[in-house]
Amino acid sequence: MAVVDVLNTQAEKVSQIELRDDIFNIPVKSCVLHSVVTMQLAKRRAGTASVKHRSDVTGSTRKLFRQKGTGRARRGDIKSPVLRGGGVVFGPNPRSYAFSIPKKVRRLALRMALSSKFQDDTLKIINRIEFDQIKTRQVVDMLRVLNMDQTLIITDSPILELELSSRNLPNVKVLRTEGLNVYDILKYRNLLLLEPAIPAIEGRLLK
Repeated sequence: MAVVDVLNTQAEKVSQIELRDDIFNIPVKSCVLHSVVTMQLAKRRAGTASVKHRSDVTGSTRKLFRQKGTGRARRGDIKSPVLRGGGVVFGPNPRSYAFSIPKKVRRLALRMALSSKFQDDTLKIINRIEFDQIKTRQVVDMLRVLNMDQTLIITDSPILELELSSRNLPNVKVLRTEGLNVYDILKYRNLLLLEPAIPAIEGRLLK
């Protein structure tokens, strides 16, 4: 097991903690991470693009003029796709882009994402975060002292002051352990874990 320093909000070492090698230090395969991130982004797609086809357009089905003798094209009804206001051919319909990946692969990808942060030395552990008020400056100061930017903060339980204080910062996101996912871990350059969140993460990935 790897031994990692536990810091406080002033970047001072207060203790140490052991991280499991089978969660925080496994070989990273980009193909597995890519598959899971693609799945997450596909599920976020709205899939609401839609057009009116020939059968959806309001209009008469009467033939506009006789077949022969006019010198004009052979015209059907007014809903024809070649006429202005007619239906659209091969246009999009509402659909879901979601697809699934085996649960074992999703858990493996989450372990790999955590391992990538540990191996890149962009993972830090803090003992606790206690703010006395809702103020963005507190989060900015804390991250500056810890020398972290573009940070994903993982907590074990709701910390209202932290969540509300950080929501104005475009490069900071606060997630609880149950919401931990591969895309957000890889999106942010640094990962900041609260010490009590580590047992919850290990419990989730060792089921």
